[in-house]
Amino acid sequence: MQDKFQSIIEKYHAQIEQDSKTFNTLGFAKLAVVVALVVCIVFLFAGGGVIWAVFTVVLAVTAILWVWHFRLDNKIRYAKGIVKICNEHLDRITGEWTKFEDTGREFIDFEHPYACDLDIVGPKSFFQFLNTTHTWHGRQAFAGDLLGPAYNIADVQERQKAITELSHDIHFTNDIQFFLSQIGAKAQDAELVKELSDDSSFIGGANIWRLLLSYLPVISVILLLAGVIFQMPPMYLTGSGFVIVQMVLCKISGGNAAKYLGIMNRMPYKLDKYVRVIDTITVKDFSSAKLNQIKSQLMMASKAVKELEKIDNKLSIRANPLIYVVFNMLLLWDFHCAFLLERWKGKYSHLAAQWFTAIGEFESLVSFSHLPKVCNNVCLPDICEDGKIFTKNLGHPLLQNGSRVNNDVQFNNNIFIISGSNMSGKTTFMRTVGVNLLLARVGSFVCAREMMCTRFDIITSMRIADDLNEGVSTFYAELRRVKQIIDRAENPNMLFLIDEIFKGTNSVDRLAGADAVISKLSELNAMGMVSTHDLELCKLADLHVRIENHSFSEYYENGNIYFDYKIRHRQSKTTNAKFLMEMVGI
Repeated sequence: MQDKFQSIIEKYHAQIEQDSKTFNTLGFAKLAVVVALVVCIVFLFAGGGVIWAVFTVVLAVTAILWVWHFRLDNKIRYAKGIVKICNEHLDRITGEWTKFEDTGREFIDFEHPYACDLDIVGPKSFFQFLNTTHTWHGRQAFAGDLLGPAYNIADVQERQKAITELSHDIHFTNDIQFFLSQIGAKAQDAELVKELSDDSSFIGGANIWRLLLSYLPVISVILLLAGVIFQMPPMYLTGSGFVIVQMVLCKISGGNAAKYLGIMNRMPYKLDKYVRVIDTITVKDFSSAKLNQIKSQLMMASKAVKELEKIDNKLSIRANPLIYVVFNMLLLWDFHCAFLLERWKGKYSHLAAQWFTAIGEFESLVSFSHLPKVCNNVCLPDICEDGKIFTKNLGHPLLQNGSRVNNDVQFNNNIFIISGSNMSGKTTFMRTVGVNLLLARVGSFVCAREMMCTRFDIITSMRIADDLNEGVSTFYAELRRVKQIIDRAENPNMLFLIDEIFKGTNSVDRLAGADAVISKLSELNAMGMVSTHDLELCKLADLHVRIENHSFSEYYENGNIYFDYKIRHRQSKTTNAKFLMEMVGI
């Protein structure tokens, strides 16, 4: 895929270079025709019949150049946007993705069962690596999929089909990303949707007021026109009186109309951008049921947003204060627009949240669809229900393709005790298992050549730290997390990952506590993995049939230490602490 992205970048770079030259030429041409237009106007005032024809031609040329220049500007913006998107994919491939600004930091929750330990959100996280959402709802959907997926097997299978289909259409996903990037991920969008979903009436049940505000302007205008056309002063005076009444109504209730229309002050700059996104999705032919479901949700949205845009166009006269005042006096324009918005809400308010949620869900699916483009070792996992993990060439998706070491895993309702020396790969292996199981739960590709697994609920105890504010030591914090794991052990699909169990206390208590906890988890039929430096714990495999020993090790050549990061079905036979201490001069 790297060559594919590079090819797209080169294509659009050439287009940008060519269009930029044309764009600059058009800029000078626009300046020239403006000067010519001014000269024509001067001659028109001086008098001259032929100059009218010249003026008309110059005016037409000016309009053509302006439209051409505008469209060319949009074309260049689009090309630059696609180049930026492809460069970001290249950064994911080359490992430069850690410079991406959006890390999902606001989603960090140290009490979450696995997010911090598995690097799901925050700096150098999976969110930072794969997120390509550009709206508030998209970011919420992607983070929600990573932090709290609740899909059944049927849901997962439908999401797999949708993500696979999107992964095969790079040009479509590039377009969607670009159009969404024009909207922006601002939290105010949540308030916007809340207002669109509010179906409260502009004027409660006061029908007399509704009739008065709706028909009084019509009567006033008819009387004024009749008075002027038919020279009937009584009608003219009556119409003028009604206009005065309307002015009083504007003074008394105009604030209510302005407040009701307040949403339109925040929506216009995004309306056309949302229409572009919605139209791009709704005109696309999809094969997966999930994508067609989202498409059907957005079909009504396209019509509704365009109707809302028409209301906004009516309100655009506010830009001209003189016209705005006249329209409000004669036609009660704000009240007219408020009634239009009220009718719009009556038709669509109950669907508004659904549309934005659908766009967010679509963005999340697009983000997951990028994994096969930037990772050279992926597959769609088979989901089962019997506590299994079977993989071939399982790797960590955040590691670069060239440096990633993959492992085969066969796990069947077990507890793995993973021993090994320092830096040998125990923790990375457990994170690899955790991240890929999470991806499998959301219907995504996983970083493996082959994978079958259960939809495990993951809970981890890996990056446990003390809390000075609460006076909690590292050991006590770990105890609390391990207690949570034991309490959740009744869940038949829970998988725990514990790194260096009870590392925060002395060796005697650590061994006794670890022995008791692992034995208890085995008795409760819990499934998971525990890494340790304490080789004494490996003896538990002789006492419990469900416990297996696995390990990582190192080797030495010419006085140097090396790691192969390959898991072995046995307890560790080596240690390297003394060597490492000597290596750093201790």
